Amino acid sequence: MKIAAAQLNFHVGNFEFNRKKIIDYIRSAVQKKIDLLVFPELAICGYPPRDFLEFNDFVEKCIASIESIALETKDIAVVIGGPSKNNTGKGKSLFNSAYVLVNGRVKEIIKKTLLPTYDVFDEYRYFEQSRVFNVIEIKGKNIGIAICEDLWNVGNNPLYTQTPALELKELGAEIIVNISASPFSYLQDSNRKEVLKENTEKTNIPIVYCNHVGAQTELIFDGGSFFMNSDGKVVKQSPFFSEDLLISELINGQFLKGNVQSGSKIQLIHDALIMGIKDYFKKLGFNKAVIGLSGGIDSAVTFALAVRALGNNNVFGVLMPSQYSSNHSIDDAKKLSENLGAPYKIVSIEEIYSVYNEKLKPLFKDLPFGLAEENLQARARGVLLMAISNKFGYIVLNTSNKSEAAVGYGTLYGDMCGGLSVLGDVYKTEVFELARYINKDAEVIPENSILKPPSAELRPDQKDSDSLPDYDVLDKVLFEYIENRKGPKELLKMGIDETVVNRVLRMVNSNEYKRYQTPPVLRISHKAFGMGRRMPIVAKYLL
Repeated sequence: MKIAAAQLNFHVGNFEFNRKKIIDYIRSAVQKKIDLLVFPELAICGYPPRDFLEFNDFVEKCIASIESIALETKDIAVVIGGPSKNNTGKGKSLFNSAYVLVNGRVKEIIKKTLLPTYDVFDEYRYFEQSRVFNVIEIKGKNIGIAICEDLWNVGNNPLYTQTPALELKELGAEIIVNISASPFSYLQDSNRKEVLKENTEKTNIPIVYCNHVGAQTELIFDGGSFFMNSDGKVVKQSPFFSEDLLISELINGQFLKGNVQSGSKIQLIHDALIMGIKDYFKKLGFNKAVIGLSGGIDSAVTFALAVRALGNNNVFGVLMPSQYSSNHSIDDAKKLSENLGAPYKIVSIEEIYSVYNEKLKPLFKDLPFGLAEENLQARARGVLLMAISNKFGYIVLNTSNKSEAAVGYGTLYGDMCGGLSVLGDVYKTEVFELARYINKDAEVIPENSILKPPSAELRPDQKDSDSLPDYDVLDKVLFEYIENRKGPKELLKMGIDETVVNRVLRMVNSNEYKRYQTPPVLRISHKAFGMGRRMPIVAKYLL
């Protein structure tokens, strides 16, 4: 039996685009004499459709598109994800489903059992849980179909009471097809393989895993679809971050071998961020970005990633020095632009800042220079960037990193503005690693931007270390608190200084209001700021 997994980049709600792409792949698969072609979870509408699912018209378009696609299946069997209606009169109005298309019609609709409602997932908001299992006979083989999370319980997941893989085994499944919408994190590929390996250990059944690829706002899908034999070994895998038709043949109950993918953490993050930028612009209908360049490492890495995603002529750098900006920072920003062949302009904010101060003098009187004056500079730069964005139709890319966002080291309506946060899920120590990775073949980011002490340059001789712990220490505390959800007492048991713990956690918790107002953050970790981390704004959680 010849099986293919179509790992594709869909556009949420763009039915004609999605339908045409699916039909093109079906026709190509027919020419390749594929017996069974598999598409990802909710492929017909894109994932995640979110509250579009509350519109009956949206759901009707999903179903109509699938029915029109079924007409293409006279010489092939197809499994494709989409919503289906719950006509029982009980529970939610929809199921998250897999449509089995054979001989020009919908042969069967398989409904999802395990509905993830954690982190970025909110499926129980829209879908009813199915408790019915069956297998489908295709080309003489009994095919069990599981939808993404359905394979994330092999009897040891406390979130669920049912184990779909074991149910399918009892029904005589010879192959399990898992259609998925599994977002990227730099740990996710290994996590998926481990979970599916546990399924094979319990069932001794080979698995076809088909995942989305592409970015949908903050969520990035890396693809990485694969064939896994009954011994738990992945024998063939699609590349990460690109569309692919992965084909293998089942002979004597096992899939034939091919290439298997791998990549370092920083390589995966680099490629994920590029896809995130590229798809955000393409799917919104924009093609040009504007970035404020400070000469520092964050704006430099953001600029380099944007150029790789959009092309050097589509990324515009704006250098906005004040009287506190060092000459080397201006030189570093210019050198970066020249290395990348990207256009830039220098627009000084010194005069604008002076006018602001003059206008505010009757209110500020003789109060000492402080945070208000520092923030005025950041907001002046934000005003200029947003004006350029409005005038020329560019999207402002935010350059704040996760460490800064966590502790509130940024100015609302200033350096925190933008349409998309590129590094908002990348800790400062990881930004340095990204810079080194970008420079692995040639110097792109000036060495001085990497080596010099980080500084916002909003007052004389300012350094980040004046008001923050060293980033090695800060990022360790942040990672344990945010990603690993370790509370204050657990952090102390790790040997972290009590003063540091109190200070860092106070900064994280008291700046939730800032993060609530920031642009969407490209998610590359297993716990990013945004939709997957829902914290109260007015709260207190300290030692």
